[in-house]
Amino acid sequence: MNRKRLAIGFGCGVLGTIAMSVPMIAATVAGIAPMPKPIPAAIVGSLFGPGLPKPLLMLLAASSHLFYGGVWAALLTAVSKRVTVWTGIALGAGLWFIMQIVVLPALGWGVFGTAITPKIAMATLILHLVYGATTGYLIQRLADDLGPGVGSSTNGPSRA
Repeated sequence: MNRKRLAIGFGCGVLGTIAMSVPMIAATVAGIAPMPKPIPAAIVGSLFGPGLPKPLLMLLAASSHLFYGGVWAALLTAVSKRVTVWTGIALGAGLWFIMQIVVLPALGWGVFGTAITPKIAMATLILHLVYGATTGYLIQRLADDLGPGVGSSTNGPSRA
């Protein structure tokens, strides 16, 4: 596996996560987000309980969200010979769907957030499409010229 390509994929996923987080945070601060709190903060809060100090909650939520976005993008570079905006969007849509049917119900928000408001589904879909498009575009621009992964004469020997 081409480690440089994976690292670029991870970094692009982190940047894609930032791109989706900026409007999420802005909407939360402006009071127009349909979610009662950002989903990464809700997940961390549910895992560690209500006694977690807010600065620590936000640090854990942000770092885990960035890591999660990076790992998925690295996996995308590992399984795709060529990543495009469209494969990135497909990744974002897939992650959104998993969140809707697994994470939101686990938080008590219902499937597609319907226990709170169906607006959550649309808002989070838009954010995940931003993640996917940004991630796919960046990987396409930065990593695809490195090849699909296994060592070649231009990438050096493959290391197991």
